[in-house]
Amino acid sequence: MPESENRTYAEALWDHITMDQEELPFRAGDLLEIIDMNDKDWWYGALDDHQEGWLPATFVRLRVNQDHFEEDFIGRFSEIPEHTSPNLRRISMINPDQGRINVINEILQAEQDYVKHMKDVVEGYIRHARKRVDMFTEEKISVIFGNIEEIFKFSTQFLETLESAYCKEQPQQSELGKCFLKYSKGFEIYSDYCNNHPSGSAELKDLYRKQKYRHFFEACRLLQEMIEIPLEGFLLNPVQKICKYPLQLAELLKYTPQTHPDYVNIQQALEAMKKIAALINERKRKMESIEKLARWQHTVEDWQGKDLLERSSELIYSSEINKINSAGWSQERWFYLFDHQLVYCKKDLLKRNGFSYKGRIDTDECDIIDIEDGKDVQYNVTVKNAWKIHEVDKDKWYLLYAKTPAEKQRWIKAFQKERERVREDQENNFMPDHWKNKILNRIKASQEKQNSRTQSEIQYKQEFIRGIPSHATLPRSYSKKQSKRRGWFPFGGKQKAKS
Repeated sequence: MPESENRTYAEALWDHITMDQEELPFRAGDLLEIIDMNDKDWWYGALDDHQEGWLPATFVRLRVNQDHFEEDFIGRFSEIPEHTSPNLRRISMINPDQGRINVINEILQAEQDYVKHMKDVVEGYIRHARKRVDMFTEEKISVIFGNIEEIFKFSTQFLETLESAYCKEQPQQSELGKCFLKYSKGFEIYSDYCNNHPSGSAELKDLYRKQKYRHFFEACRLLQEMIEIPLEGFLLNPVQKICKYPLQLAELLKYTPQTHPDYVNIQQALEAMKKIAALINERKRKMESIEKLARWQHTVEDWQGKDLLERSSELIYSSEINKINSAGWSQERWFYLFDHQLVYCKKDLLKRNGFSYKGRIDTDECDIIDIEDGKDVQYNVTVKNAWKIHEVDKDKWYLLYAKTPAEKQRWIKAFQKERERVREDQENNFMPDHWKNKILNRIKASQEKQNSRTQSEIQYKQEFIRGIPSHATLPRSYSKKQSKRRGWFPFGGKQKAKS
């Protein structure tokens, strides 16, 4: 996308995986053009391959395009909360030593503020929650707060190490890089927290609907004399913090001369923290993807065979393409490429986002064959933008074609990406079975709860009807309300009352 002063760009902080056709999927680090920001939660944007759609505003950071060195420096730290040290916001053209001192001071100040917030959560919320066994079980506390107590203990030790490495007489000589290196493996505990955070947020949202929990959480905040930020804001802190360490180290490296004894340590620490942030982002993306896959499968009618999550954990690509059947007829189908399998469905024209299951292909046991435009002898049809899939173990062939050459290339690249993902998961020994089971159990419990509520409503209506005399009639106004609520006319038309 060409740069323009009339355009707004943002950088993706997190991967956004979606099954919704109106949303825009992207990966962390992608550059997006933001087209509409009228809604504070959902923006409308586009990628450079002309894909457009809605995206969650919290998953991206607006890009700062300044030419001046000092403005670019400030722009990198525009995400620092206003209640933290403002040192980085005041940097102008300064000498390297002073620049290094400012970055070191900012790292220390930010870490001190962070540890204090973690302490407030542990002592101000968790401690009091454990006293109220009538309101909080240990399981509920675990869901809401995750392993934040473990993170608080780790962060306290890390802060002590940073402070001991600080040189008061010559701050620019402080060696913080080796502190990050020493604790680099320990930062992986953030992975469990980030994976649990969506579940914790959902649980907290449910509790906030009840007045007694709202009063309890506010009382905890006031007793601890915490700043006026809701609990969910404090619980988001660890997720944001782990992403900011690489930014801080990158700025520290920028102001560290190669002759400095900490230069190599900072380089290695930066690479280590980047890998940890990437690992956490990957696991977070997988976790979100697993949940969306489970929910998506429940929306597909006539599903056959094994559950999607028994073999797959993420969606690689999807779009509507054409499939040639054995008789040579073209059929429009939605294809969904997951790791290990390709599922195809038929869209229900009567339902806005309804699909019915039609089949699947095992991508571990198939070959993708690119074919040229023209007549295909095997199917005796002329096709453009086509390719074949040979499911080797079943010796079954599929002929598919896209509407445009660009769409075909996206599919070819997607198949390559799917194989890369499978290899990466095998190399990293990534087998999230416990996550899958946890999500499936949660969805099952939610459905059972909904079914129980529906059954209770049906039973109540039946008892209510049985109690009405056979000659009784409903009031006319009530009848109208019921008719309107049923929505007999789906396009907004109104039926005239018969006399």
